[in-house]
Amino acid sequence: MLYYAKGSPAMAFGEAELRAAFLEGLAAIEEAGSIIGRKPRRVLALPPDITRAHSRAGLLTRFAYDYYGDALTDVMPALGTHTPMKPAELAEMFPGVPESLFRVHKWRDDVVTLGVVPSSYIEEVSEGKLSFGWPAQANRLLVEGGHDLILSLGQVVPHEVVGMANYNKNIFIGAGGSEGINKSHYLGAVYGMERIMGRAVNPVRLVLNYAGERFAAAMPIVYAHTVVARQPDGSLAVKGLFMGDDQECFLRAAELSLKVNFTMLERPLKKVVVYLDPKEYRSTWLGNKSVYRTRMAIADGGELLVLAPGVKEFGEDPEIDRLIRKYGYAGADRVIGLVESRPDLRGNLSAAAHLIHGSSEGRFSIAYAPGRLTREETEGVGFRYADLALATRRYDPCALKEGRNVMPDGEEIFYISNPAVGLWAHRDRFGA
Repeated sequence: MLYYAKGSPAMAFGEAELRAAFLEGLAAIEEAGSIIGRKPRRVLALPPDITRAHSRAGLLTRFAYDYYGDALTDVMPALGTHTPMKPAELAEMFPGVPESLFRVHKWRDDVVTLGVVPSSYIEEVSEGKLSFGWPAQANRLLVEGGHDLILSLGQVVPHEVVGMANYNKNIFIGAGGSEGINKSHYLGAVYGMERIMGRAVNPVRLVLNYAGERFAAAMPIVYAHTVVARQPDGSLAVKGLFMGDDQECFLRAAELSLKVNFTMLERPLKKVVVYLDPKEYRSTWLGNKSVYRTRMAIADGGELLVLAPGVKEFGEDPEIDRLIRKYGYAGADRVIGLVESRPDLRGNLSAAAHLIHGSSEGRFSIAYAPGRLTREETEGVGFRYADLALATRRYDPCALKEGRNVMPDGEEIFYISNPAVGLWAHRDRFGA
């Protein structure tokens, strides 16, 4: 059921407008009574972590706290495999929400398996590329916490693993377990990232939907999806809010996201420069959005330069970091071969998927200018190394504008200040 749906490319919700819209949606949940039948006594909020602060989910969580008061008993950032948030980050993203309400999602340990999607279904949706059972896993608190409302909060935006982020991804991946995360990421990578990004319906999403319909239908989940896009002045604005307890709210949000977050280019780009805000990007695990989101836009033989002042590691999880350092970013064929022959990589399929995602498949060069990685470390995983000071002197993020720029010496570049807010492609490659 859809509880609230409003948005368009021309809209821009201010904070007061977003609050009013969200509270209208919460009131509609109680009026409908289809989820809880009364005002909830125990509410769990499931927002993203600070790596997705621009989603405005932090504000929605605060609005929920203001609305429910003591009935909001738990707030669990959907970390997936990310590093747990520090107190200062919680205060920054969730102003006014007591720190005592926050719980840490332990993706390797504290999960429950609700059911298993059969291998025959995986084989069907992957077009025969893979055949394994997929466990529908979720944090124990979601399953056994006794909540009569679970508010899953977040942004719908193009995504490399599930095509469009959010909806039941927040449950089964953001708050999911190791095996479920690993296998879902690998399914998307093997099927083909470029066949998935920007598509609301794809093999990974079909698997999540299968799990949600068969194993999680009794869970009192309501989704609140924002759509956020860049304004002409460069600022970010909420373009839409969609709330509901089924996929209609997600599909409506995805439709708007494609209109405001997807840039279709008439010709491929020879050189792309991407800036990674150090507050948001401290690893290539996250920073490789610069690769994922531009891969369909860059010309064969082109170049991607990533300005990454905050990047200090490859994987946020120590084991994933070790595997990235060991095997490096490589094309799909090589990684799939390694998975077959190397037990450590086969046992961590999300890392294997990430190695595929971070590769240009040999089509263009990728240069990283990291703030806290050495040349040896950067080149050791297959990237070219660029000196950050020299690179930012030439390509000053404060001076560049979004999109096409012509440098004083005539060089033409395409500049992106935050790869997380969009997807870029040229027509021929997106349609391939």
